Amino acid sequence: MSAKTNKTSGEPVEALRLDRQLCFALYGAANRVTRLYRPMLEALGLTYPQYLAMLVLWEASPRTVGALGEALDLESSTLTPLLKRLETQGLVARTRDPQDERRVVVTLTETGAALRDKARAVPEQLFCKLNLQLDELGDLRERLKALAV
Repeated sequence: MSAKTNKTSGEPVEALRLDRQLCFALYGAANRVTRLYRPMLEALGLTYPQYLAMLVLWEASPRTVGALGEALDLESSTLTPLLKRLETQGLVARTRDPQDERRVVVTLTETGAALRDKARAVPEQLFCKLNLQLDELGDLRERLKALAV
């Protein structure tokens, strides 16, 4: 009987074992990191996807919805409800681009810009919760970015 198949015992094929799957390791790691972020982001009044959108806007504001979607790898149909909630919270303002009415421009409000100061501690707080050295974390981030391309 081959090591790859075991038709009579019903044992899993080695390559199909859950603990051998890259997708499951990534899924578990992503879930853990998101859970670690949750209490820090709740203190800011943000969900994890809202935090990601705010990170992009803190880098440069204003941005079009299309540019935000590209930066976050999100479709506008996913991004629009998220931006509506941020607008309701008073963190962003959405307006039509006067040069092209089809485009929506997202701008940080004063409240949204001020929230960046409160969020500055989040990356360090997360790092303290992870069991990694700084160089390991940087290497992991770069390897994951390469995988995502």
